[in-house]
Amino acid sequence: MSMTIVILWIIATFTIGSVAGILGKRYGVAYPIALVSALVVMANIFAGKIVQFGPFTVPAGVIVFSMIFFITDLISEKWGKKEARTAVWAGFFSSLVLVISVYIVINWQPAGFAAEFSEMFAKVFALTPRITLAGFIAYLISQHHDIWAFHFWKKKTNGKHLWLRNNASTIASQLIDSVIFIFIAFYGIFPIMELIIGQWAVKIIIALIDTPFMYGAIWIMDRTKNKS
Repeated sequence: MSMTIVILWIIATFTIGSVAGILGKRYGVAYPIALVSALVVMANIFAGKIVQFGPFTVPAGVIVFSMIFFITDLISEKWGKKEARTAVWAGFFSSLVLVISVYIVINWQPAGFAAEFSEMFAKVFALTPRITLAGFIAYLISQHHDIWAFHFWKKKTNGKHLWLRNNASTIASQLIDSVIFIFIAFYGIFPIMELIIGQWAVKIIIALIDTPFMYGAIWIMDRTKNKS
């Protein structure tokens, strides 16, 4: 797959996230919160595949997971800490349901004629306990740090410089997430430092890309009437 397609995927993802925020302003915060839940589930499914992003080696879930920080920052900006934390916990419970459901479905006795397909399904969707544990711990710690840091910088700058609090909170939180997730999930299996540096570098790139989307979404949301 070419990098052009990957970049277009990033742009499309942030566009959808911005639309979710705009719909949230008009009809209620449930829209961006629901998107966080969906993104967490996708990130867990994609995490098991290691891919190339330019010169970097990263888990395939890096793009959709980075999107979660964009959405929680958007929620923090327009709805505050309480709703942002609600989004984080909604994502956590969605992930928990995924893990339990995948385990049950994989171990469910398949129909005789579909045994081969069932084996392929298990290989694709099986979530290792290490990746699951790593995802849970890294997600909760990094996301709560992101919300705290976002409001810390918002207070320090008296509500000015949205670009600063968006990037400062996200980049620091992404480092925390990368270190925790990669170390727990892949220590002893893959080269840890290469994965941590690669994943964090890609997340920084994605965080910088999301800044104009953040400004655009906030600009439209400020001019959108609430109909909830």
